[in-house]
Amino acid sequence: MNSNQVRNIFIDFFKNNDHTHVNSSSLVPDNDPTLMFANSGMVQFKNVFTGLEHRDYRRATTSQKCVRAGGKHNDLENVGFTTRHHTFFEMLGNFSFGDYFKEEAIFYAWNLITKEYQINPDKLLVTIYHDDVIAEQLWKKIANLKDDKIIKIKTSDNFWSMGDTGPCGPCSEIFYDHGDKYFGGPPGSPNEDGDRFIEIWNLVFMQYEQIDTNTRIDLPNPCVDTGMGLERITALMNNSNDNYSSDLFTNIINATQEIIKEKLTEENKSSFRVIADHLRASSFLIADGVIPSNEGRGYVLRRILRRGIRHAYSLGSKDLLFDKIFNNLQSLMGDFFDELNTRSDLIKETLSTEENKFRETLSKGLEILGQELPNIKKDTLDGKIAFKLYDTYGFPLDLTQDYLKSKNINVDIDSFNTAMEAQKHEARASWKGSGDDGIQKIWFDLAKKFKPTVFEGYTKSSISSEIISIIQDNKEVDSVNKANQDFALIAINTCFYGESGGQIGDRGKIFNNNFEFQVTDTKKTPQGIFIHFGKLVSGSISINDNVKMELDLNLRDLVKKNHSATHLLHAALRNQLGNHVAQRGSLVNDEKLRFDFSHNKQITREQLQSIQEEVINIINNSYKTNIEIKSQEEAIKQGAMALFGEKYGDEVRVVSLGEVNGSPYSIELCGGTHVDDVKDINKFQIIGVESVSSGVRRIEACTDKKVDFYLDNQSAAQKELENKYEFKIKELNDQIISLNGKINFSEDNKSLYIKKLENYLDSLKNKSILSNEDNNQKTEEKINDITFVTQIIHGLPPKELRSIFDNFKSNNIKSILACVTINEDKISIIVGLTDDLVNTYDARDLIKLTFEHLGSKGGGGRVDFAQAGGDQKDHINQAFSSIKAKI
Repeated sequence: MNSNQVRNIFIDFFKNNDHTHVNSSSLVPDNDPTLMFANSGMVQFKNVFTGLEHRDYRRATTSQKCVRAGGKHNDLENVGFTTRHHTFFEMLGNFSFGDYFKEEAIFYAWNLITKEYQINPDKLLVTIYHDDVIAEQLWKKIANLKDDKIIKIKTSDNFWSMGDTGPCGPCSEIFYDHGDKYFGGPPGSPNEDGDRFIEIWNLVFMQYEQIDTNTRIDLPNPCVDTGMGLERITALMNNSNDNYSSDLFTNIINATQEIIKEKLTEENKSSFRVIADHLRASSFLIADGVIPSNEGRGYVLRRILRRGIRHAYSLGSKDLLFDKIFNNLQSLMGDFFDELNTRSDLIKETLSTEENKFRETLSKGLEILGQELPNIKKDTLDGKIAFKLYDTYGFPLDLTQDYLKSKNINVDIDSFNTAMEAQKHEARASWKGSGDDGIQKIWFDLAKKFKPTVFEGYTKSSISSEIISIIQDNKEVDSVNKANQDFALIAINTCFYGESGGQIGDRGKIFNNNFEFQVTDTKKTPQGIFIHFGKLVSGSISINDNVKMELDLNLRDLVKKNHSATHLLHAALRNQLGNHVAQRGSLVNDEKLRFDFSHNKQITREQLQSIQEEVINIINNSYKTNIEIKSQEEAIKQGAMALFGEKYGDEVRVVSLGEVNGSPYSIELCGGTHVDDVKDINKFQIIGVESVSSGVRRIEACTDKKVDFYLDNQSAAQKELENKYEFKIKELNDQIISLNGKINFSEDNKSLYIKKLENYLDSLKNKSILSNEDNNQKTEEKINDITFVTQIIHGLPPKELRSIFDNFKSNNIKSILACVTINEDKISIIVGLTDDLVNTYDARDLIKLTFEHLGSKGGGGRVDFAQAGGDQKDHINQAFSSIKAKI
């Protein structure tokens, strides 16, 4: 039985027993700022269990994507060396939110396992919490289990809690006995960690609420939360206790063998396991919006992927591997997890970029480790060496440990930490959550008290409502009667849009005959409560006041134009740069729009022009905006884009903008406000482009009258600059001409003076070029703690490149510069290093990487500075990418 069949049997069984099938949530939790990744099936239901959120079903079943590789829950080091540890896994589960309880949960579990999966009951045994008498009686009644098959556990292994306070309750776990051919004892015994008795399902009975350390009360509506690992049950259904023997891994392992021409053996099986597991984790994390970086979730992804690359390298893999074997993962799991299909371009590009980037680092790191092996004493590597690998070469500590583990060598962690502390400003940022818990507590409390606010602002700009809560200084008050005090209001209904999806909240006023309240911002909580922040202008306001609400229509109008333009820009970026482009963040306000997106290359001036022209063409063609409410499944089939980091319900709002060949130009799931027709945007202008992090670019733009304002300012600034230099240039030209006409200078003096003036004239011209952003395009990004700066300058004489580097070198540390100047059809390039990198890189080697792209015949220089020429100006970005890959 393959994994798809196992998963489908589970879900269909519970659907047939009146459970609602709920899709897996993102691996990035949107309801728990303290959690790095979704690590169990109950994460997406946490607010349902605590009563903060209400759904229109009381029974649910899921197959939840989970990652355990960072923070408290971390299985990374064990992956590959056991048969059942994974960084990524699927958790099959069924849930009851105050509907059924222990008897039905045990009944469902036993029937699914023994009848649907047809597992031999004689091979099964269960654990219960030691004082859970009811569970013991039910297992005897439903499963006819004898006392020797029901093991009572006193430890926390069989009692689950959400935290120090909150819902909690006993567990009951179902185990399978693989027989005495495997080492291990039953649960609760000294040898319980062996491979003989394997847990396959955990049933959690949430029946208490922990009030404090000494107080526990019964929940009025007990709940059920269960979890069964798909990988483990699939292996069992194929008579194996090795998860890696299931089709979830074998098709990836087989593809890896074929590509790298290396057979799976007992000695190398750990590496094949690591590659298969880490490909799964990396691909799903990228699909859910995580990008490799040096902090937080991105750092965990980078660690996982680099560990996989290290094992591929150890197997002799010479070429890029992960983007190729992704195709096997996609073919196996893409039907159930469509994000592997819709984001395949992004996944493959990110995998190949990261692997290409790391292979050089890996080679250097392993070479240094190999040199140190003969010097290691007492089977322990000096932590200072491990830190040097990390700090200088970007070689993570866990990779050093992983490499040495196979040689039974440890790393001195104390000396590593000492070295790290000495340069902690270069250490990666640790994960501390969002820090919003205390601030948000009042809003979570109010979410228990009130229903979600009814939003009427899509069609109305002025409505009547009723105030139901006044919040001042993080607590509820009955009234406010002093002007200019800051506080917040909650009403039954509102026309004010609450900040979400990158769009700012509405402003305006709330008033009646007794008061006027100026709304300066509107927020929307995850539970759907709209909060109106502002000041009392006059009068007195109280709870239960009937009020009028009026929007600032000018602000709403400007924001609508920028939000609709953001959708058009997103579509244009995908058309011009590729389908790997995906939103990484956005800001939409009344001044401009800001859009962050995945893209690993510099955007050329020509590409920017094409993107802008495409958006303008859509605006000029005019097309009525179409907004529909559909099921999420139907919307995705229609082609609507679901954005990273956004949470969608079963029904979604589909916004279609523009038209090309009879079809919508842009279709996105969006809860924001938009123009009635794309022509209302009127004008569109890109005003800025930059790199915000590795693999993420940012574009800023404006619309309508803000375009005129921007262009007028640009024109005035440019004219002022030109006038400034033009006056000085003319003055110098006149002096040079005048000097040539004078005869009272000696020839030597005159030539010297004219030469100085000509040099000054050239200097002014060069400053004029460098001060013009259109002529001087510059980007920078962090790669392995090194700042990589690229620069393209139009019209600057090649001889000035040296002074560009000197200025760069004196103002930077741990940085590499690649700078090109273009003069007609000829280009010149320099590559320069700061002094702290000359023992790691050679500028002459780096510049050679650009020759094939730029048509260079050769160049010269020294270790910190090299220069060359060429004539292939269309391939400058490829030249930059070749250096970036080496870094």
